[in-house]
This record gives sequence, structure tokens and C-alpha cells, in this order.
Amino acid sequence: MRSDLVIGVDLGGTKILAGVVERSGQIGVTKEVATPTESQDTVLDAIDAVIADVIEPGVVAIGCGVPLNLDRRTGRGLRATNLPLHDVDLAGHIHGRFGLPVGVENDGNAAALAEWRLGAGRGAHDLVMLTLGTGVGGGLVLDDRLYRGWAELGHVVVLTGGPPCQGNCHGHGHLEAVASGEAATRAAQALWGKDADAHLLVARAKDRADDAVAALDRIGELLGAAIGSFVNMFDPDLVIIGGGFGAAAGDLLLGPARASARQEAIQPADDRLRIVEAELGDEAGLIGAALVGFEALDGER
Repeated sequence: MRSDLVIGVDLGGTKILAGVVERSGQIGVTKEVATPTESQDTVLDAIDAVIADVIEPGVVAIGCGVPLNLDRRTGRGLRATNLPLHDVDLAGHIHGRFGLPVGVENDGNAAALAEWRLGAGRGAHDLVMLTLGTGVGGGLVLDDRLYRGWAELGHVVVLTGGPPCQGNCHGHGHLEAVASGEAATRAAQALWGKDADAHLLVARAKDRADDAVAALDRIGELLGAAIGSFVNMFDPDLVIIGGGFGAAAGDLLLGPARASARQEAIQPADDRLRIVEAELGDEAGLIGAALVGFEALDGER
């Protein structure tokens, strides 16, 4: 008998990725589109469209990882930092369109769930997950349970009086402002002009260009300062770094981050600190969204 299939939807600041996923995490057909930013309605229409493009017989639920916080009493999404989403009942909207059980979770939490269940965090009792993309998301597993609160790890302050945070956030010097893909793009533009971006920064650093390596060193140093603080708070078994920018930069970013984190973490956490790349790569968000869909399905059975 064929196992249940779920559609996972990973909503990001620059792209929407939807795919059919089995319980094992095996991914079938996928569809990726650019994320529209004109209005809430255009984002919802785009989500509907990618789901419609991949839905197939055997799909029994839908799960979404979204870059906004949820009101845990009502399930409504609050305000997204980098997208025009505010006070939205995404689960109700998708259920009304497709008639299937729907689960919605913060995208950082969903990625943490995927890496804990099926990726680099298997067997861990406590972990911190950071997703470095357009912004910086995060998720926590504490005492063998996914923490379902806000876990806005990307908005911890690492540089007092630092650059303004992006989107709808009015803070300054947040991790998202200094260690995201957008932060890397700003660093590249400062070096090579307005047409440069994070991809160019990483490419030149891989070619050992001194200015590019130095820029990623600085980003990694600030990332490590935040990680050191998280380690001091939660004493995790490991810290997992994922997201598109995190995967692309790899050890160019994680090398300086490890050194900085060990400097900031208190003993004995500094010696046993493990910072690893996400095993599921760019697919962690999609798989995690699907796992949230399976939770919604199982809750109705």
C-alpha cells in the first residue's frame, strides 16, 4: 500500500518552493517560483498556484513553512519581516482552496524539525538551527521537543548601533542585518558596486580574493558571536547552519563563526561546541513544511 503523500510549501523572501514529500522525507515533483512582493493577495495567489501545479493523487495534506510568527491560540500569522503578510489565516485560506488538512509553522522551526528528525540533528536532544537566506530564521529543539514559540533567533542583537534591520523590523544590529544573504549582498556592493550580490561575494571568496574572504570572515565573526550567546543560553548538542546563503558559503562562513563562537561560549561549552552544515541543504525547509503537514494529518485521524 502506498504511503501518504504531503505537499510541503517553503515560502521565502525570494522564492516559493513546493513539492510532494513522503514521510521518509523523499521528495517527488517540485515547483519553484519567485516570491511576489506587491501585496498579500499576490503572495497567497502564488502559493495557491504552486500547490496546484504539484498536487497529485495520493496527496492527503499540505504543510507550509512561512517567515512570520504565529499566534499560537488562533493559528493566524502575525507580521512577516520581509514579505507583505500581516494577520493572515494561511491554514484556513489553503484549506478553503484545496479541502485538505493544512499545517503552518514558522519556516525556521520547520527547518529545525526536518534536520532533527531526518538530517544533521538525528539523535540530538537539544539543538539550535539557523537558516541563512534572505533573512535569518531559527528554530530550537529543547529536551527532545521542537520549541513552538517565536524563536526569532535572527533578531538577536549582535552589534549595538549596527545597521538597520530589513523589512518591517525597526531594530538595529540584529543578526539578520549582518549575517543574511541580504547582508552579504550589501557587503559585495560596498566592494564592487550596485550590480554585485551575495553570489559574487561567495564566488570571489572561493577564488581566494582577499577582499571577499575578509568580508565573509566578518560576517562569520558576527554569526559566531550570536551562536556563542545561543550556546550559553541553551547548551545544545549541536548548532546547525542551513539556508541558501549558509549552504553556498559553507566553511568560508563557518570557519570564522566557529572561532568566534568558541571565544564567546562559556566553559565547558566552548570545548564541546559543534557547528555543522545542514544535511538536508536547501531542502530542509521543504521537508520540514511537509512534516508539519503530516502532523496536521495525524491530528485529524
